[in-house]
Amino acid sequence: MPKKKEPSKDEKPQSQRFVDAAKEAEADESGEEFERAFRKIVKRKENGD
Repeated sequence: MPKKKEPSKDEKPQSQRFVDAAKEAEADESGEEFERAFRKIVKRKENGD
């Protein structure tokens, strides 16, 4: 198996690149939009099952 290529010293970690891309795309950081969409597609369980 080939040896894994070492990342460049100047390169940011993938998680930081993801956060930067989300900020650049002006993503919603509050989670409100996610909650709204989630409630739309997920039905609530009834107490009586």
